Amino acid sequence: MIAIPRFTRVFIVVAALAAASATALAAGPKAYVGNFKDSTVSVIDTGSEAVVATVPVAAGPDGIVVSANGRAVYVSGSSASAVSEIDAATDRVARSIDVGKGPQGLALTPDGKWLLVAVNGDDRMALVDTATHAVSATVPVPKPHTIAVRPDGRLAYVASQEPGHFALVVVDLAARKVVTELPLDKAPRDLEFGHDGKALYLTLAGVPAVQVLDPATNQWGAPIPTGVSPHIAQHFAGMASGVVVVQGPGEVMLFDPAARTAVRSIGVGKQPHWLDLSADGKKLWVSNEGSNDVSVVDLAGGPMHTVAVGNAPRKIAVQRVSTTAAAAMGAAGSAHAMHAAGSTHAAGATQVVGATQVVDSTHATGSTHVAIRNFAFEPAQITVKAGQSVTWQNDDGAPHGLVFKDGSTGIDLMLPGKSFSRSFDKPGTYDYACTVHPYMTARVTVIAP
Repeated sequence: MIAIPRFTRVFIVVAALAAASATALAAGPKAYVGNFKDSTVSVIDTGSEAVVATVPVAAGPDGIVVSANGRAVYVSGSSASAVSEIDAATDRVARSIDVGKGPQGLALTPDGKWLLVAVNGDDRMALVDTATHAVSATVPVPKPHTIAVRPDGRLAYVASQEPGHFALVVVDLAARKVVTELPLDKAPRDLEFGHDGKALYLTLAGVPAVQVLDPATNQWGAPIPTGVSPHIAQHFAGMASGVVVVQGPGEVMLFDPAARTAVRSIGVGKQPHWLDLSADGKKLWVSNEGSNDVSVVDLAGGPMHTVAVGNAPRKIAVQRVSTTAAAAMGAAGSAHAMHAAGSTHAAGATQVVGATQVVDSTHATGSTHVAIRNFAFEPAQITVKAGQSVTWQNDDGAPHGLVFKDGSTGIDLMLPGKSFSRSFDKPGTYDYACTVHPYMTARVTVIAP
């Protein structure tokens, strides 16, 4: 047996204690934030409110969901064909799951056995077996966007953004088939079941109110009035009030779920997109797409903190248990092979243009103008002569963008009050859509001068 000098033994003990202390400092539940334009996820320790890791993921991270045991984080790459699975113990991508073109919203069944993926580009909802990490079944759904699972795990409600046929599509998860469709006048944005399953909260494009559905009868009740462009609405367990992100004024509105009236509003960052509740139920974590940060809202009225993250943060999800607690419950996947996130980037992703092409609301003299309002291009069809320019002005409460079908120059993100201009040199037909809301389509026809 080799004797270890006393000084060395003391040094080892101190080092071990320091390492344990450092682990404890980072052992609080973590928040995961998808930075859409960076194709990364920022990992925030909710205890210290500091970013502790940045994880490259599939291109265009949109949906994010954390497993109930806190060990796995799933991130959909809307500009790719994959879902990145992050091992929360190491905060590295454990694997890339091929699901199909343009995955967007994600949801987990209450038992954690199935990850539901809105595969927008392939018009279907995919069911990923979380044990085998592969797609086991699919259900046809036109242009699925977001998904909510009823708390009993029997039904999934899917927001279908098929142009001209907007609907909520209800899927029986055991039978794996559509059982009903609820037609909508406007495009559905997000939908969430309240914690007790008695209400489904839905936001619609261009409607300043949250719609409330009784899932027992599939009948609509009185809506909850909000400011311009509500996005995600939820009633978390343990909260007396419900909460909704209202993008136009940049606030979180608390509402009375019974009276369906506003209780109070809390200003957050620029162009808020998503929110989640802290594990202890005391704080709201709000991602701000327009200011590249996360607002930490103390529900007891304490000071609000801001955490800088990556570029265009959209979805955010918070662990319900700490990483240390998750590891103690059993392990987890840290031995999985790590895959380079760059391999998940799909060809043909939206082209990003330089910031110099985004101008203020002052329009260029002599250009043809297209207004973006109420989630539509006005006018939807215009004709210009070759050599002329067109200016798009975002007069909406939500961000929009432009992607041209022929791959010519567009812009991936244009915040409210901003505009974008480009000239058309060659005659032809230029079909385009909104990068954020693909159901918004329009056309520019260019004729000879």
